[in-house]
Amino acid sequence: MSNFCREVVTLQLGHYSNFVGTHYWNLQDASLSYDPETPPSEIQSDVLFREGQTPGGQVTHTPRLVAIDLKGSLRTLRQEGNLYDTGTDTSAATWEGSLMMHTESPPQKNSFLEDLDRLDKGEILAQDDFYSSPRPQCSAGAVSVDTVNTQLARVQKGYRLEGSVKVWSDFLRIHLHPRSVSVIHQYNHDGEAHRLETFGQGEALLQGPVLEQLEDKLHFFVEECDYLQGFQVFCDLADGFAGLGSKVTEMLQDSYGGRGILTWGLAPVNHPDTTPMKELYHVLNGALGTVNMAANSSFFCPLTLRGGLGRRPSSPVAFPHLNYDPTLWYHSSSVLALALDALTLPYRLKDSAPMWQMADTLAVSGRKVVAAYGAVPFPMMHGSSLPDALSACADALPWKPLSACPEPGDGRCYGQLVTLKGFEGQKLISSLAPGTQPATPLHDLHSGEDVLESYIRSFYPRSPLALQLVSTASALTPPFPQIFSHFLSPQGFLQSQPLPPGSRAVSLAPVMTSLQSGPAIGSWLTELHSGASALDVRRSAPSFLSQGPEMADYKDALEELRLLGRCYRDDSGGMMCSSSSEDNDD
Repeated sequence: MSNFCREVVTLQLGHYSNFVGTHYWNLQDASLSYDPETPPSEIQSDVLFREGQTPGGQVTHTPRLVAIDLKGSLRTLRQEGNLYDTGTDTSAATWEGSLMMHTESPPQKNSFLEDLDRLDKGEILAQDDFYSSPRPQCSAGAVSVDTVNTQLARVQKGYRLEGSVKVWSDFLRIHLHPRSVSVIHQYNHDGEAHRLETFGQGEALLQGPVLEQLEDKLHFFVEECDYLQGFQVFCDLADGFAGLGSKVTEMLQDSYGGRGILTWGLAPVNHPDTTPMKELYHVLNGALGTVNMAANSSFFCPLTLRGGLGRRPSSPVAFPHLNYDPTLWYHSSSVLALALDALTLPYRLKDSAPMWQMADTLAVSGRKVVAAYGAVPFPMMHGSSLPDALSACADALPWKPLSACPEPGDGRCYGQLVTLKGFEGQKLISSLAPGTQPATPLHDLHSGEDVLESYIRSFYPRSPLALQLVSTASALTPPFPQIFSHFLSPQGFLQSQPLPPGSRAVSLAPVMTSLQSGPAIGSWLTELHSGASALDVRRSAPSFLSQGPEMADYKDALEELRLLGRCYRDDSGGMMCSSSSEDNDD
């Protein structure tokens, strides 16, 4: 751990956000190294992780995380976790009368969770073929938390959990701190009754016990930080958590002014139990959540593989080297988590600028909604160079939309941050013999930064551009789904021939992402506004406003959304976007 670190606290609000967050933390944990002889990484892990100790004196590293979900969403996971469990029964019985015991069978664990339990208990031995290297022995036959995480990183066993993942804890690979998880008992995760479906329901939650729990957990993680740079918020955008997220980001802005608040609004491709009325709610929640969370954040970025946030979206995003099922949350959330691993990288590096500077680079003149794009994985042939890989994409950028916002085709962009990670072992420049004519202008450049900048500027010639190149790839460990093309090597690079059946799974993934602010986002916001405004909410969805907001506040929010979209027009003159912006219709 380094001496100086700008810490980040993460909040996950909603079930899909916790799906994405679980994959995200599994990825972060897979990149941790507990071997003091391992060369230091470019990535500063203690930006996101905190160090602690169990009652037995074992050192732990857990996410600096507050995760909120609904009643029934945890299944086999205890809300307080098992990390600091002393193994003693604290419920001392003093009643001397007769007792009647009612027992309920716990949910059955999948094969991955069963193996985790066996590893935690020290029941898995090296010869069990659960991992590929000998397991270090610990005192009293127990395996330390860090040893468990290290050994799981070496697991070679493949898991097919598509039919057994019901909730996000079904594939959670790491231990969480006892203060991390918070359950809202007023609403159910499943079933027809008491669902958190509307923006107003979510807004109304941030009071009483829910507010007290959140403030208590936040204070615990914040007060132990020496150089808090801010918060990253993963929030469901289509259900009532959009309202809760709006209030939470408002509270963060009021309580921690000057810190960065980067909010990622997450939406799945589909909802398994949806109805026509719920689809209307999804549109309205998305519109109100976007305008409110954008106002309260340093920037707001929607993330989804859905073809749009309206009721009739286009086909889900397809990636040329992924074979994922967009209808499975377990799959779609893994793709978004891989993208987030790159998107959040700039403020997790050693000696990097803090997150509020990253936000200021993109959210110029109040344009606080940004769009994300990603090449997951980045297509690079094994043994080739970065100029070779980019030259193969000369006609079109390699990334796909991650915010349901189409790529601008005219090269107009107010600001862009491009991150490329995972080229370790590959050449960043072309090695030309003296007198050799370069195949393309990219092959004649002398640094990876120059190569990438020249390539991006061929599509965005006049746009402000920031670049981040990191050699470390995203490390993939079970139970990350096996969704990669057979033309990818275990290191994540393309091969000319498919790998034979039974080959090692892909364990590393190179990724390229782009965060952009530009006129295309204005069109996206205008479409979002039009979809919500076209609904007569009193007639089409009268129950939507039953718990708030008031009709006047609802109309004001839609007007704010319209004005926000206008700020992205080229003729806006760089005006500041706010509720007081003068509205000059054409």
